[in-house]
Amino acid sequence: MKPRLNIYIDHPLVKQLEQAAARAGSSKSGIVGAALESFFSPDGGDRREAALARRLDRLTWQYNRVERNQRVILESLALFIRHHLTVTAPLPPSERVAVLDKGEERFERFIEQLSRELAGGRSLMRDVVDRITPKAEDFYSSEGLETGHD
Repeated sequence: MKPRLNIYIDHPLVKQLEQAAARAGSSKSGIVGAALESFFSPDGGDRREAALARRLDRLTWQYNRVERNQRVILESLALFIRHHLTVTAPLPPSERVAVLDKGEERFERFIEQLSRELAGGRSLMRDVVDRITPKAEDFYSSEGLETGHD
């Protein structure tokens, strides 16, 4: 005969236990017993640790990808700023108002285009990253390699 235990469980857990017992066609005691066996099982900790390691690996991969994308964005911005500052000539005061108006018009078109791109789910950033990221077949290509044979 199995020993009887009287335990106190929060109401939401009791409801979940009752629903699980009804679905599984087993008893509440059986479900609690299986949960306790899993909790005290020596390999239970290993399974939890392996699952946690998989999640951490996935998060690390995602973090590295975000960091790489951020580097691309910052380098692109820095390159654009350097180009703009070296190519743009100072404006004479007489042309300043017209140029500022044209700049405002261009900025509005930029915002409209950005809105369309984001609403359409497209990503210029993804296109740029895809263009600069080597693909697996690039590592096995002999194109551009000098063999030293004429």
